Amino acid sequence: MSAIRTKNVFISHHHKDDVNVDKLASLLSKKGFSIRNSSIRAKPANQQRLEKGLVKDTTIKRLLKMKISWASSVIVLVGKETHSRPWVNWEIEQAHRLGKNIVGVYERGLKDNVDLPLALEKYRTSQVVGWDSDSIITAIEGKSIFQNPDGTPSPRKDGPHTTC
Repeated sequence: MSAIRTKNVFISHHHKDDVNVDKLASLLSKKGFSIRNSSIRAKPANQQRLEKGLVKDTTIKRLLKMKISWASSVIVLVGKETHSRPWVNWEIEQAHRLGKNIVGVYERGLKDNVDLPLALEKYRTSQVVGWDSDSIITAIEGKSIFQNPDGTPSPRKDGPHTTC
């Protein structure tokens, strides 16, 4: 029996897609791949506080930066509305600044192309894959792979490169 591989990740997602965060973890665990997710998943009462603006953005940013820093990879769960979520774009920007491996994963069942968050488009050197455990694991491990939402190959579209 092979050992379980474990990775620390931060899953950036639209709060309406919380159920897919659990499904993603379950999908990967079937292949012996465990993820420790540091993303924020607000309980309904806390979600209401956030929506009413009762939590300062500076507090949220500080907490998110710590959680993204801890992770080796940032997974962006891409659904139909993800591109319109300002916090998702902010999290991708932070991940890029911190040099994190950024992996876009299309939600299960998406058949058509959906808009990617602008920051994910901008840092297109990151991988974007369909809902397939092998593809997701390959991308988390840092190997380049680009797919359409249905898992078929997609041409690589690199974003701007910077020289350090």
